[in-house]
Amino acid sequence: MSSSIIRAGEARMDDEEAAVRAAWLYYMEGLTQDRVAGRLGTTRLRVNRLLGEARTSGLVGITINSRLASCLALEDELKRAWGLADAVIVPTPQDAAQLPLQLGRATGEFLSRHLETHRVRRIGVGWGATLRETIRFVKAGQWPQLHVSSMMGGLTHGLEINTFETASALAARLGASCSYLAAPLYAGSPKSRDLLVAQDVFKESFAGMAANDVALLSVGDLSDKSLLIRYGLPRDVTVASLKRAHAVGDILGRFIDADGRPVDHPLSQRAISPPLETLAKIPTVIVTSGGDNKAGVIAAVLRGKLASVLVCDEKTAAGALKLAGG
Repeated sequence: MSSSIIRAGEARMDDEEAAVRAAWLYYMEGLTQDRVAGRLGTTRLRVNRLLGEARTSGLVGITINSRLASCLALEDELKRAWGLADAVIVPTPQDAAQLPLQLGRATGEFLSRHLETHRVRRIGVGWGATLRETIRFVKAGQWPQLHVSSMMGGLTHGLEINTFETASALAARLGASCSYLAAPLYAGSPKSRDLLVAQDVFKESFAGMAANDVALLSVGDLSDKSLLIRYGLPRDVTVASLKRAHAVGDILGRFIDADGRPVDHPLSQRAISPPLETLAKIPTVIVTSGGDNKAGVIAAVLRGKLASVLVCDEKTAAGALKLAGG
């Protein structure tokens, strides 16, 4: 065996031993790279290289011991699988009653960052308990150039389903101007809906919705947990009829199937909200929602490409991802 081969083998052995010692001193004893270099009698540059090679070779494995680690991994998977611009996944709380609060905090913080880093002139909002909580966590400011508007008609049973309250509260938080879609969510018939939205004031409102820079929305399912199912369906519309039309839930009061397409149901022609095609014209569509009952409709939102940003809890997002096929 030639002396050059022997020396190469010794060098590899020296590097391996040096890498083990460097890794131990750096990761286990907490020394700086400068101090590790001093202990091993080498340079900081070589220590940096040895630590990098130790990670690459598998000699050192790094585990992030945090509840958020799996959430971050799920965010990446959602973005990669479904082309989302962003995703914010929070740990699922043990107490389901805390979920709107947790999602609201995450959504409010996301919207605040977005306003600071993007040029936003118009924000359209929906309604729901999560959106009501979101407003509490939006960073207060003065954005006089910003306009907030409701994107759907409302109901009168409570603050969570009052579009006027949602839009005005967010506008007040941001020091922005505000406008409302002063109409019920569903008209009595397709004809009365068409007559209503043909008025100039509604034409202007719907044109403004397509010009929004951001849409802040939630989704509902077909269970009794849904505010829309409990309070908002017209008396002549049943959940059973929506299920027969293959609906899995709604966004903007418009019921969609598992692929995120509008269902063939008479209620679709009575909704006072923009058609779902409008969402494709809005650069940033934030959908924030969670809970076991929402996995199916969130999967539909993913498959239908109805959102560019998803804010959700971990358990629900994982279930939605599985249902969506990602």
